[in-house]
Amino acid sequence: MSKIIAIVAGLSTLAVLGVTVWITQREAESPCGTTAVAGGDIGGPFELVNEDGVTVTDADVITEPTLVYFGYTFCPDVCPLDAARNAAAVDILAEQGMSVTPVFITIDPVRDTVEVVREYTDNFHPKMIGLTGSEEQIAAASQAYKTYYNKADDDPEYYLMQHSTFTYLMLPDKGFVEFFRQPTPAEEMAEITACHINAS
Repeated sequence: MSKIIAIVAGLSTLAVLGVTVWITQREAESPCGTTAVAGGDIGGPFELVNEDGVTVTDADVITEPTLVYFGYTFCPDVCPLDAARNAAAVDILAEQGMSVTPVFITIDPVRDTVEVVREYTDNFHPKMIGLTGSEEQIAAASQAYKTYYNKADDDPEYYLMQHSTFTYLMLPDKGFVEFFRQPTPAEEMAEITACHINAS
């Protein structure tokens, strides 16, 4: 079993690296001092279920500058740190008079029901939108955003998920304009986001 887990972990690492390489290959200079390509191939139509149990589309969700993140509520470390960072960036931008919506899309719809996602996102920010759905809906959204996720072990209840940790800045009129890696601090995220908003 340990050999199987090791092999799966190795493949998962390669998959995550594959996403990173794909994004790196699309890098180009940006007037906002970053490297994302405006209007890139990341993002697209999705149909998911919001915190009220209502089926929504990307057009319903991305109505203003939006920070989109894929994670799961049972995540022990990275997801809560990223969600808190994204929420902090939204507050910094609000102080500058800019309204930005943080969005959390689960990659673990089996455990992350509407109620679970609602409680989770409410703990981070009143504006944070939590989205779940069927496994097929989550997979389609993940594919649109070029994210990766996979079960890390076979525990039926307390399993962990391996996943990519990018946060995507989406604008209603442009779509994808920027991505943020996990180590990016809230202040830098807010500064770059403000630059894109002002340039749009």
